[in-house]
Amino acid sequence: MNRPLAQQGGPVAHRPGQAAGQQVIRPGQHNPQMQARIQAAMQQPVLPPASPARLHRRHYGMAISFVLMVIVPILLSAMYIYTRASDQYASYVGFSVRSESAASPTDVLGGLGSLVGVTSSSTSDTDILFKFIQSRDLVERVDARIDLRDVWSKAPNDPIFGFRGGESLEDLVKEWERKVRIHYDSGMIDLRVLAFDASDAQTIANAILDEGGILINQLNDIAREDALRYARDELERAQDRLREARQEVTEFRNRYQLVDPVADVQGQIGVVTSLQQQLAEQLVGLGLLRANAQPDDPRIDQAELRIQVIRDQIEAERQKFGSTGGEEALSDVVGQFEILTVDRQFAEASYTAALASFETARAEAVRQSRYLAPYIRPTLAQDAEFPERAKLLLMIAGFLTVLWVIGSLIFYSLRDRR
Repeated sequence: MNRPLAQQGGPVAHRPGQAAGQQVIRPGQHNPQMQARIQAAMQQPVLPPASPARLHRRHYGMAISFVLMVIVPILLSAMYIYTRASDQYASYVGFSVRSESAASPTDVLGGLGSLVGVTSSSTSDTDILFKFIQSRDLVERVDARIDLRDVWSKAPNDPIFGFRGGESLEDLVKEWERKVRIHYDSGMIDLRVLAFDASDAQTIANAILDEGGILINQLNDIAREDALRYARDELERAQDRLREARQEVTEFRNRYQLVDPVADVQGQIGVVTSLQQQLAEQLVGLGLLRANAQPDDPRIDQAELRIQVIRDQIEAERQKFGSTGGEEALSDVVGQFEILTVDRQFAEASYTAALASFETARAEAVRQSRYLAPYIRPTLAQDAEFPERAKLLLMIAGFLTVLWVIGSLIFYSLRDRR
């Protein structure tokens, strides 16, 4: 059997990707280079084990900085909070603005309720009240009722939680923002009032509730007056328009000496109609005379004369409808009167609608009621809830620890860059 070419010393086949001259190492075949490397590694000396960890100067510096920046401030804060911080009592109150108005009756004139302008705006009133509680105006009003500086200065040994401002109103507003917390959600307002005495906190909460009610009443009065003022102005304009229309009709009647030109025209038409009937009868009679009497009968002349007179009278009556001799035609007079009549009727209809609108607005203003509805009356605290000492210490400790960690990282990053 023939031996492989590699064992016979013939050419060796190369694997794909194998460099030329690189020998293929098969299992069981020794590599002299690898054996030389292993022997060289075994001849190198073994390093001794690492020495035990020891504290260095930087470690002492870290510990000292932690004590100075974290431990000492926490201890000082704990001493102040538990020894000097005065107890504070909280009074809670919650309220919302309610608006109730009875449904207006069906308007027989059609759509006059939209002219009144009386709408419910309890949501906007709540927004106004929310801003009012945080305003300087309310602080000034409550301070006029209660001496807020005296109430919040009942802890003289507590400069942090006590009132530390002066006599200016701005300092009192800042203290108000610290002691009065407001929460607004879905049209409901919740307040928390702090004071060093439980009765003082309740008194301040009652004062806020009373002043809020006064503000809502003022807004309600303004809304009523606006609705009535608009309806009253429209009614006055309608009255003036009706007065002018009636005055023009009166002047027209005095100028032409006619109470109702339309009725006069109808009377003139009746006269012409009657004359035309008479003319027809006379023409019939004249025809009968000519048929039965002699041509020289005097009755024929009388009948012809009567017919001519009737025709002249009809022509005279018809000329009254037109303009002759510079006089104004009766048809023009009737046209002017009809225009004035239409204006007067429109003014009367406008006055009726404006009067109904005014009565509807007044009825709505009387029925509508917008008021402050407290769902939580100002509470009287039994125990002091504030300051929350444990919570404050945890917050201080966490804040100082984060500052210490950040400061240490910044210090060592700057030092390692040198």
